[in-house]
Amino acid sequence: MRRLALIGTWVAAALAAAAPSHALAQAADAQGSNIRTVAPMPSLAPMIKRVSPAVVSIGIQGSVREQGRNPLFDDPFFRRFFNVPPDAGARERHFQSAGSGVIVDAKQGHIITNAHVVENAREITVTLSDQRQFPAKVIGSDPRTDIAVIQIKAPNLAQIVLGDSDQLEPGDYVAAIGNPFGLQQSVSYGIVSALGRSGMNPDGFESLIQTDASINPGNSGGALVNLRGELVGINNMILSGSGGNIGIGFAIPVNMARSITDQLIKFGSVKRGQLGVTIAPVTPDIAEALTLKNSGGALITQVAKDSAAARAGLKAGDIVTALNGRNVKSAAEFRNAIGLLRVGEKVEISLLRDGQPRKVTAEVADPAVQTAGETSDSRNVPEGSQHRALEGAQLEDAPSGGVLVRAVAPGSPAANTGLRSNDVIVAANGVRVSSSADLSAAWRNSANRGGSTIVLQIRRGGETAIILLR
Repeated sequence: MRRLALIGTWVAAALAAAAPSHALAQAADAQGSNIRTVAPMPSLAPMIKRVSPAVVSIGIQGSVREQGRNPLFDDPFFRRFFNVPPDAGARERHFQSAGSGVIVDAKQGHIITNAHVVENAREITVTLSDQRQFPAKVIGSDPRTDIAVIQIKAPNLAQIVLGDSDQLEPGDYVAAIGNPFGLQQSVSYGIVSALGRSGMNPDGFESLIQTDASINPGNSGGALVNLRGELVGINNMILSGSGGNIGIGFAIPVNMARSITDQLIKFGSVKRGQLGVTIAPVTPDIAEALTLKNSGGALITQVAKDSAAARAGLKAGDIVTALNGRNVKSAAEFRNAIGLLRVGEKVEISLLRDGQPRKVTAEVADPAVQTAGETSDSRNVPEGSQHRALEGAQLEDAPSGGVLVRAVAPGSPAANTGLRSNDVIVAANGVRVSSSADLSAAWRNSANRGGSTIVLQIRRGGETAIILLR
């Protein structure tokens, strides 16, 4: 009887294991008398099985030209003295590398990956999850966002569902799928650690997702998905001293990747537009100087003449708070948003001017037709000022109102702020300045409040600029 009871238990357990994951399983206890319900074991396996066919392995063969090992070729004096050609000592080095990619259009065979994965590629081979292999060609690449699109011609492809990376929050669960160290179809699991990370590439447009899901060499270009199996990011780099995962990985938000991908497929490159403004972050001390309730947003410090921004009516001193109805939290966020817009695209800009909310609409212009910025023109003249940051500037009351910068000594603190001869200071911390006495009063008021920053509004020729004194 005991043997029959044990057999009954094994059968019940086998039936429970074979039951669908969404159903409750029934199991008998060791005596076979009591029936209890058991919840199914939670698992990401069903989602991973559905998503994995859209994640591919990318093999690269290519070559780069690099300087030879002779250090004399790196010596500018040696090269100039002996009239050495620029490419002397250079050699071609062949390489092989691997990465990952995500199929976003099964019909057209379009695959998103990282620009650095396919850089200098001479031959690209894509391996699918079912081990089929196909040659690929590069449709377009954008190093400034590290996004590239490649294409294969293959039947029966699976494509991933695109999610909305703007809905992510720190603490959300995510899974990274890719081919780290050549290990195909590897999955790691973690959470979103932070959002909006930037500064990894000074010339790039970044607002990266940080995650502790393991990302290693070979994961680049792979998928970061939410628990619904929707693509929310393209894995692209790690922060590590050893080259391996330490729990700090980064992914490009899918909304940014989607915008870049559309342009790469349509044009083969990104036709990045420009407003023609210089911006600065609104830090707490600047917010205090301008008597703003909160820091955040982007302070426009200069508007280029005849630019898209000038035509829209933007002015130096404006604080941008939103673009197309989406809040702008930082200068980096503003820069990223504008950098993703196409030439000719219109953008609604919400801003604060003299503490009052306004809205303007600008049409993003081609950078090639924007007016070039001015160059510095400092002169060696005596100094004179009450503010430490203005030491080296000779100031006097302007006949038409304001404070005229008669001259600026080169290398002085005033020169380092960006002040130039013939600038006219017309406002300080948002308050009109009619004379040097007003300027001194603005500094004293800021100091009395414990502030360390003064925001100067400058009239420079026919333009207006903002200069920060710290």
